[in-house]
Amino acid sequence: MTEKKDLLLDIQNLTVHYETDSGVVHAVEGLNLQLGHGESLGFVGETGAGKTTTALAIMQLIPNPPGKILNGNIIFDGQNLNTLNEEEKRHIRGGKIAMIFQDPMTSLNPVIPVGEQIAEMIELHQNVTKDEAFKKAVQMLELVGIRPERAKDFPHQFSGGMRQRVVIAIALACDPTLLIADEPTTALDVTIQAQVLELMKELKKEFNTSMIMITHDLGVVAEICDKVAIMYAGSVVEYADTRVLYTNPLHPYTNGLFNSIPDLDEDEEELKVIQGLMPDPTNLPSGCTFHPRCPLAQPECSQKKPEMIEIEPGHFVACPVCCNAFVKKG
Repeated sequence: MTEKKDLLLDIQNLTVHYETDSGVVHAVEGLNLQLGHGESLGFVGETGAGKTTTALAIMQLIPNPPGKILNGNIIFDGQNLNTLNEEEKRHIRGGKIAMIFQDPMTSLNPVIPVGEQIAEMIELHQNVTKDEAFKKAVQMLELVGIRPERAKDFPHQFSGGMRQRVVIAIALACDPTLLIADEPTTALDVTIQAQVLELMKELKKEFNTSMIMITHDLGVVAEICDKVAIMYAGSVVEYADTRVLYTNPLHPYTNGLFNSIPDLDEDEEELKVIQGLMPDPTNLPSGCTFHPRCPLAQPECSQKKPEMIEIEPGHFVACPVCCNAFVKKG
């Protein structure tokens, strides 16, 4: 993975559980992840894989109760976020780490004009007057393609794509070092989705911001990310540069995700799907959590949780079966 000296974010053995009436939800289990300065990381997996919980843990927004970070370290720019007090966390949250949430309508306050919402973020994290903050808020709206006079409009007066642009403006208002985008284009049509992605690429380049893009869409990852982490049942199962992973996916789950994408060059009556469902997070399978759905599963897969193995430079896989097959093939 990335050299330690170049790391912006280093997540070490992170475990997050939610205690509910139906049992303990194992949302994230022993997750390890790294992100360098200026890098974009795609975070891919089915619903319930633990992607959003990981993002909330980085933001220090895990609701407690019922959630709790049981174990692990989240090292951001040399600081362990888990050891900071609330005031220190608030200073980093929004200032150095910002997040774009899934649904812009529920992220924005419906009774406050969008310009004031952006200005509020700037006032909280920068030593400026109220007028200076509002002036910069207007500049941020212009930066994301919204006319200055619309700063006094309310969220319901904007379309879905425009609201997403407002949320991006809020996230970037304080020049964060790390931007977490949690499925920012899910609720948008394809045309607006392309515009928002292009905007994020341009802004990332302009501000030199590191980014974690959480998505189900492998096409979005190919468009915007330098590296990819495939997540399943709370753990990363494969990690590599985007080009390497797309040309040589190894983990059976990763291959299942790629095989489920329609191929325009082949005439097929139905899509290939991954058999079975995501495991119940209150009762995860023993060993490799993917083994009940895996076409390559061996008896030992149900007995021991696999470790991440570097099978080629920068390409890590948590599956001894496919690693052995790769070695033999090589």
